[in-house]
Formats: sequence, structure tokens, C-alpha cells
Amino acid sequence: MELRGITATTATAAMLLALLLTPLPQAVAEESCSGIVPMRSRREVISIEDFGGIGDGRTDNTWPFRKAIYRIQHLRRQGGTLLYVPRGVWLTGSFNVTSHMTLFLARGAVIKASQDTEKWPLVEPLPSYGRGRERPGGRYASFILGYGLRDVIITGENGTIDGQGGVWWDMWRQRTLSFTRPNLLEFMHSTDIHISNIIFKNSPFWNIHPVYCSNVVIRSVTVLAPHDSPNTDGIDPDSSSNVCIEDSFISTGDDLVAVKSGWDEYGIAYGRPSTAITIRRITGSSPFSAIAIGSEASGGVENILIQNINIYSTGIGIHIKTNAGRGGYIRNVTISDVYMSRVGKGVRIAGDVGDHPDDKFNPRALPRVDGVTIRNVWGVGVKEAGSIEGIKGSPFTRICLWNVKLWGVGRQMEAWKCAAVSGVAVGVQPWPCEELTGIMSTGFCYS
Repeated sequence: MELRGITATTATAAMLLALLLTPLPQAVAEESCSGIVPMRSRREVISIEDFGGIGDGRTDNTWPFRKAIYRIQHLRRQGGTLLYVPRGVWLTGSFNVTSHMTLFLARGAVIKASQDTEKWPLVEPLPSYGRGRERPGGRYASFILGYGLRDVIITGENGTIDGQGGVWWDMWRQRTLSFTRPNLLEFMHSTDIHISNIIFKNSPFWNIHPVYCSNVVIRSVTVLAPHDSPNTDGIDPDSSSNVCIEDSFISTGDDLVAVKSGWDEYGIAYGRPSTAITIRRITGSSPFSAIAIGSEASGGVENILIQNINIYSTGIGIHIKTNAGRGGYIRNVTISDVYMSRVGKGVRIAGDVGDHPDDKFNPRALPRVDGVTIRNVWGVGVKEAGSIEGIKGSPFTRICLWNVKLWGVGRQMEAWKCAAVSGVAVGVQPWPCEELTGIMSTGFCYS
């Protein structure tokens, strides 16, 4: 048989050839915000061993680390310097990093914090907190600290930074702390910070804390602490802007990620918000909250995008928290594509959470919560669907729940609890409270 002069066999071959020559559809690359601080190479490489470092797990390497970083800081090689930490266990006290450097941990390298708490240095409290977060007065310096820096990379081949927090947790439990415990890694007043491919383990207090920073990328990290370790938040961006947190696993004793911006009257006076923060593709577990905003949000929190979160065995899936006396605002927050399994409460937006630094806070400083969209959430094994309870005199407004499906196990799930809130709900299971029955406005519900 012929088709306009072309045999069937020839036509079939032509079709096959055309299919073979047709470009295949390209795989859609995962969206990423990490380009705000790209990885860069350094022209110079030095090793901690060049400065007398010994990675036997017993020798104190505080002086070698400080010597190496002093050299980087003062020689200022063009293009910066990479400090290489080879395989081994490198015991050290607290130390500062410097600008235009990379701290690189090879596979099998462990930088381990000294447990000699009596020699741990003290620093001033954060001005937006007015005192230590746990105790009045100053606070213990973070294990690794950067202050007023630019262009710092902490990366490697999944080497480990181990805070050996057990001794600090015991002091907290025994109420013998004189000052607030140290964070594991903290950057202050810094910009262009890149943290990736590192395991953070057993922090005495919060794990990764960028505060008063801009242009920060935290990606492909693992953050670990026992579920009974107190206040071991995973990643806490605090009064910072242009922050990207993605592709990480976190399992700790407190919130996995918590966006903050100062505490009561001190945060109000300091007035630096957290803004333009993206959190995506995070997996983890915590007895407290998976994704949190607050409760210390007195400087304001806005323009937050959270998406593709996988939560299991966790107290609260999504937790936005504030309190009378906090002041500030939480607005323009979008949370989407969240999967929860074995969670105590799916969603909580609350106006009665958190303590106060002292008795000088103004109880009439009421926070504003406005424009929060939570969409495409699926939960199984959820004990309570959630609660949205604003503050008398400052109700939460434009709260949108869209396609939020939460299922219990073997019993009727407790109903939503709502007070002092307005907004809309579409496609929510179980059906939420009557306060969320406003007319839909796509301007805020699909932001």
C-alpha cells in the first residue's frame, strides 16, 4: 500500500525517525533561592594542621584555629582563603571566623566543642533581646561566631560540627546556669553567608542563628539533637533579610525552623524585621513545632514563603505564635505543600505564647497578624486539626486556609478552635470554625 507515493514501511520509519529526533522534554529543575549567595572558590588553601592542629579528639585546638583565622584576617589574600579541616576529631573552644574565608570540613572531620564551661567566653546580650534569652545579663559566646563579616562560606563533605551540648543541657535541667547557653553557629551583622553540606549536632542551645544579617543561604545541612534536649532549635533566622533555607533534614528538641525578630520592648526599640525569607524542602521531626514564626517577633516578620515541608512525629506542624506585649507584626506569609504524619496539632496560630524579658514590657503593645495563607496541606495521624486564636483588641485578619486536609487515627478528630480571627476557608477537612467564612479575595488567599 502507498500513501501519496510513500510506502507504509517508509512512512512508519519516517515517523519513528521524527520521534527520535524530537527533543525530549527537559526535567524541570527544582526551584532554588540559593543563588543569592553562590558558592565560590578560593585562591589560597591552608590546613589547620599547618598551625599545629592535631585531630586526635583529645588535644585542645583552640589556639591553632585562632591562629589560622588571624592569618586569614590580616593577610587578606585576594580571592579569600579556604581553611581545610581534614579527617579527625578536632577538639576546640569557641572561635570566630572572618570575612572572605571558607571553613571546609572534609569527610570524617569533626570539629568538637570543649566541655570546659568555666572557660567559655561571655558576650553582651543581643540588643533586640535586652538580656540573655534564658538568664538576665550577658550570654555565653556561640561556639563558632562571625560578627560584622562579609563573604563567609562554611561547607564541606558532610563533616560535623558537634557542640557536645549534654553538659549544658544538664546545667539547664539542674538550674545551675549563670548565663544563657551558647548557640552552635551564629552570624551577627553579616552579609553574603553560605552554609551547606555540614552536619550540625548536639548544640548547647539554638543550632544556626543568623541575626541582623542579609543574604544568607543555608542548604543541604543536617541538624541533629535528641528530642529531650532543651531549646535546641534547628535554624532561627532573626531580624534578617534575604534568607534562603532549603533541602535540609532537621531533628531536634525544639522548633525545626523558627523565624524571629526580637523580644518585647527591646525588639520594638531595635526595630529590625525579618523579611524576604524562603524555607523549602525541609524534612524533620520535633516534640515542639516543625515550622514556626515567633514568638519573639517584636521587630516584625513579613514576606515569608514556606513550601514543600515533610513533617513526622512532631508536636505542632505549623505554628505562628505571638503575645500581648510583643508588638510588631506578622504579615504576608504563605505556607504551601506540607505533608504531616503523626502530629499532635496540625496548625496553631496563637496570641498567647511566650514569656517576657522583664516587667518593663508594655501589655498594650499588641502584635498584628495579617495576611497568612496556608494551602495544600495533607496530614495523617493528626490528633487535633488546629486552632487560630487572636488577641482581644488585635484580631488576626485575612487568614486563609485552602485545601487543608487533616485526618485522625481511629477516632473523631477534635474540632478547630477559633477566636478573634477573620478570614476564609476552602476545601478544609475537618471543616473549620465559623469565623473563617468571609468572602474569598484572591488578592490574599492565593498570594
